[in-house]
Amino acid sequence: MHHHGFLWSGPKERFDDEALRRPPHPDPPPAGSRPELVQRYREVAAGFAHAEIPPLETAYWLVKPRSLVCGTWGEAKEAAAWLSERLAEYAPRFTSVWDRESARPIALVNSAVVRLNSGADVSLGFYLERPSFLSIAVVTCSPNRSRPDLACPAK
Repeated sequence: MHHHGFLWSGPKERFDDEALRRPPHPDPPPAGSRPELVQRYREVAAGFAHAEIPPLETAYWLVKPRSLVCGTWGEAKEAAAWLSERLAEYAPRFTSVWDRESARPIALVNSAVVRLNSGADVSLGFYLERPSFLSIAVVTCSPNRSRPDLACPAK
């Protein structure tokens, strides 16, 4: 078991566009469907795996391009250390005063170690100024507990 880190920061409007954040349905629209529905399905089917925005289900980071992997670690504590560094880096930009308090990141990182050691994924999100959004995820791999059918992006 190992862990991959992913980070995305960008406009909140882009993050809120859920169409490219969810995988396409396994079956295309039936014959005779409205052309705009067929076109939208094709866009999502072609774009989901390549879209840099975070997927709605954390495990689906594993289907994204390998170039989006920010790091790979064999130990949960190593992955949590990366998570801690990212939180420290972005904390001054968090819009929530509560998220900027020093105890909050410590609690999140400690919780992440426990979850990663159990084989679970960690996904955190924060609103930043302007308005922007930050998504930080650490995904357990080989296999992923919630989606064991997804291949490791490092292979």
